[in-house]
Order: sequence, then C-alpha cells, then structure tokens
Amino acid sequence: MAARILVVEDEGIVRKDIQSTLEKLGHVVVGGAADGATAIEIAERERPEMVLMDIMLKGDMSGIEAAMTIRGQLGLPVIFLTAYSDEATLSRARIAEPYGYIVKPFKAIEVQTAIEIALHKHAQDAEVVRERNKLHELATSKPPEPLFLKHEGRQVRVAPEEVYFISALKDYFSVHLKDRRYVVHGTMKHIESRLPSDKFMRIHRSFIVRIDKIAAVDAPHVIMEDDKGSIPIGDSYYGDLLKRLEGK
Repeated sequence: MAARILVVEDEGIVRKDIQSTLEKLGHVVVGGAADGATAIEIAERERPEMVLMDIMLKGDMSGIEAAMTIRGQLGLPVIFLTAYSDEATLSRARIAEPYGYIVKPFKAIEVQTAIEIALHKHAQDAEVVRERNKLHELATSKPPEPLFLKHEGRQVRVAPEEVYFISALKDYFSVHLKDRRYVVHGTMKHIESRLPSDKFMRIHRSFIVRIDKIAAVDAPHVIMEDDKGSIPIGDSYYGDLLKRLEGK
C-alpha cells in the first residue's frame, strides 16, 4: 500500500534516512521539514496521506503542537517518530491522538507496519464519521412538503422529487414531471419560493430545474434526464449553475 508521506524531523541525516527508507518501500515523499511551521505549510500545500512527525522538534513549536494543528485543520493522520519510549513522553504525545509510534533507531519493516496500520485505522475512522454525518442528516432533515397545484379546477398534489423542471408561460407556469405536466396560473417567483432551494435552481428567467435531474451541460443549455429535452441557460445564471454542479 503506497502512500504520499510528509517527513518532519529536525536532524537532517535522520530525515534523509527516513525518506530513503520510505522510497525503497514504494512510498512517495512529498516533502521534508525540520520544524513545525514548515511542516504545516507543506501539509497544507501537498495534502499528504500520512505525516511522520518527530515528537522532539527544535524551535518554537514542538512536534506534538504541529501534529495537533495538522490533525485539527487538515484531518491528516500522524505517526510520531521518537527516540524516547518512556511513559512520560508517550503521555504528552497522546493529546495529539497519533495513529502510531516509530521508535528510533527503526527498521524498514517497523516503518511499513506502522504506516499500513495507521492508513487502515484512518480509513475506518473516516468511514465512521461519514456514517455518523449521514445518520445525523437523516435524523434532522425533513422530507420536502408536497406541492398542491390548482390544475383544471382541482388541487393536485405533486411531490417535489417528481418535478424535472418548471417553465414560464406568460401568466402561467408549467410543471413538468416524467410522464405528465400541469399548467398552473401564477408566477415563477411564487412557485420558486415553494420549492426546496437545495434541490431546485433558476437557470433562466423562464426556467427552474431540479439539479439532480440534469444529465449534462452543453452550454448554453442543460440536458435533462429521461429525454426531457434541453433547457437554455441565461447568461446571468451560468456561473452560479456551474458552482452548484461543482459543489462550490
């Protein structure tokens, strides 16, 4: 299991030895740092998958402080390098929640084992966080309220998830579903206010679309799923649409 790794060690000879060992094991060394501030800077720029960090860094910032910053701000797993395995040292290091320790002098097999265990544990932790966030979202989110549309003299209930797009027709608007459509008296502004904003977007003064029903963007149009045709994109809406589609 190859990984992109940042090495933080203030002893130059030791740092080069670690980098050489990692490269022989098939890993990619994204950079080396001798102090905490430089380590944070490289981590922010390169976003490695793993950081090997000396606990006893020289300078204003200890390895523990640097590890806490990297873990807290970037969510990267850190393995501590240390020549000291006494309880006092390890007790101080635990506050940074490292994913393992490598005691100097080290053997290549010890380095590889520590990295594999840390990467596996970090992947498991990330999955737990994703599942927890998903459950929280499900527990706190409310299903979109159905739309009641006055069509041909009666109130028709329409679930928002069934809607592909809405188009303006002078004093009316047309709600397009997969196999039917409803023509309703009213304004686009009014129907837009009744739609969940995280699912729908105005892409033209005469069109509102459901974002997850867009199959492709072929500027200056979007292509809708299920052969529902293409819809023009207004110049003033194009930038915002791309940001939504790219998750920005």
